[in-house]
Amino acid sequence: MIFTETELAGAFIIDVDRMSDERGFFARSWCEDEFAAHGITAAPVQANVSSNPRKGTLRGMHLQLEPFGETKLVRCTRGAIYDVIVDMREESPTYGQWLGVELTAESFRMLFVPARFAHGFITLKDDTDVCYQVSAKYAPGYERGLRWNDPAIGIKWPIEPTVISEKDRRHPDFRQLVPQA
Repeated sequence: MIFTETELAGAFIIDVDRMSDERGFFARSWCEDEFAAHGITAAPVQANVSSNPRKGTLRGMHLQLEPFGETKLVRCTRGAIYDVIVDMREESPTYGQWLGVELTAESFRMLFVPARFAHGFITLKDDTDVCYQVSAKYAPGYERGLRWNDPAIGIKWPIEPTVISEKDRRHPDFRQLVPQA
């Protein structure tokens, strides 16, 4: 795997290192040793899939508070998404900053999301599926959200959302969200 650390410390764009032949290619998408070599030691304990029939579906921005903070390894398995993370670590020099990356089924590119980051995405094509491995089980009482279009964060989404859940519409602004319990 090819790890590229982003400007948000601890977040990585991960490309598969393809071994190709006449059959196609083979590549690893998870290796405990390779992740540990980049300081990532939280192993997945749950895998999730999100199926999105319509282009413009926005999901986010979600996070879980400690002690149930979760890392995520996100990959688009059909279609395409613009995946966004926001650093919610108050002690971080990049606190409140965001990063967006396009993930497509064709690229096999992944995004590693550290714990205490808000995460969300918008679908860029109809019939888009997203798979992600998480390092903690879902804990409803520790779930929080950040408003997807909060001007204090200023995420530049590539398209206007057409489908957003009522729950995601009601998330608070950055200044109202308390990231730690």
